[in-house]
Amino acid sequence: MKRKSLLFLLVLGVLLSISFGLHLIALHFTCNDLFGNQIILSYLLNYVLAAIVLIAVEKTLSKNSAQAGFVFMAGSGLKFLIFFLVFYPTYKADDKMQAIEFTAFFVPYAISLITEVIYLSKQLNNQST
Repeated sequence: MKRKSLLFLLVLGVLLSISFGLHLIALHFTCNDLFGNQIILSYLLNYVLAAIVLIAVEKTLSKNSAQAGFVFMAGSGLKFLIFFLVFYPTYKADDKMQAIEFTAFFVPYAISLITEVIYLSKQLNNQST
């Protein structure tokens, strides 16, 4: 794994850790359960899935850069599949999804996605044509 990839994983880990801390503070001040709604699992899975997508896209870039976008989209599809298999059944157990349940998944997902897009777009821009 390249040095830049390790730096990306470190930056993503720091961003998700800060977000997790701020998320817990917000939950505390709104008198909600700090570790409910599978929040820990959500942050961990989003980090792991971002790492998997990064590795897959970088391997594709080194072999065939034209396919990298498709690999990235497949990774995004994998993230949605994980959401619907792991999180959605629990969140919909009471027949409604509350905003607090949605944010438990969406906040780390959005941070991971934005960070991935920024990093991978820089990688694509640095590709020699």
